[in-house]
Amino acid sequence: MRPARATHGTAATASLVAPWIQLCKLRIASFVGMSAFVGGLLAGGPDVHLGRVALAAALVTLTAASASVFNQVLEQDTDARMVRTAGRPLVTGAIRPLHAVLFAAACGAAGVAGLAVWFQPLSALLSLGTLVAYALVYTPLKRVSTLNTAIGAIPGAMPPLLGYTALAGAPASWGWYLAAILFAWQFPHFLAIAWLYREDYARAGLKMLPSLPNSAGVAGRQALLYSLCLLPLSILPAVDGGAGWIYAGGALLLGLGYAAAALAFALREDPRRARLLLLTSLAYLPLLYSLVLFDPVVRLPFQL
Repeated sequence: MRPARATHGTAATASLVAPWIQLCKLRIASFVGMSAFVGGLLAGGPDVHLGRVALAAALVTLTAASASVFNQVLEQDTDARMVRTAGRPLVTGAIRPLHAVLFAAACGAAGVAGLAVWFQPLSALLSLGTLVAYALVYTPLKRVSTLNTAIGAIPGAMPPLLGYTALAGAPASWGWYLAAILFAWQFPHFLAIAWLYREDYARAGLKMLPSLPNSAGVAGRQALLYSLCLLPLSILPAVDGGAGWIYAGGALLLGLGYAAAALAFALREDPRRARLLLLTSLAYLPLLYSLVLFDPVVRLPFQL
């Protein structure tokens, strides 16, 4: 049997680590890392070392974690008024604000410095700009204007471009394509979340579109509009010759599925359809990236 002291020690360690993992928003960080990794793969070509791509993705993820923590430091008051966020570690007191600021600064400095030293200065500057835009522009704008979603989608679209730039030295082709795809993808995703938690956002005083008076139907229509914009954006790599029919056909099917979920939500805004749209959005990106990896036209350091 396992010694009781060891069991208690493991539980105590887990209880100490868990709030920090929660603070970093692990789900968002995983999407950032995945996007940056794919961007780096596409920039490196067939001779790139996978460890180097993974390092670039990790550094980009560190800066994203920094932005997430700064976001929560600045939104402690609104998080406390929302059911969805009331359990966050800064609200519950599991982590002190000063410690969170120091942690965010360390993550951001490590990510930006690492990109500057081991990769390209431009990738470090873009990463720093993304962090600042998210923490100091998007976060306060949530209290002022519904434009926060569009503004926040800009730093949100940067991870694949950052990964690409780190390995290639400058943004180009696939980096731009993936950033454009990610930009459009975010709107149905976030509008579904904003609609599901519209009462929470209204209670906190945050200017999210579905939480405003007389906004019924607007979230659904905008989600549908951006899902339709995503369709041509997603097949641009194939039109440009950077991907083949496997990617193009799969991207088209994924886009039609996303648009169908958005259409259902636009026709009737209800919790079931909003959750369906949210789940569809969460499946879309990993599946699209898989198409990139499996398309034989795409030049990668390995062939699946």
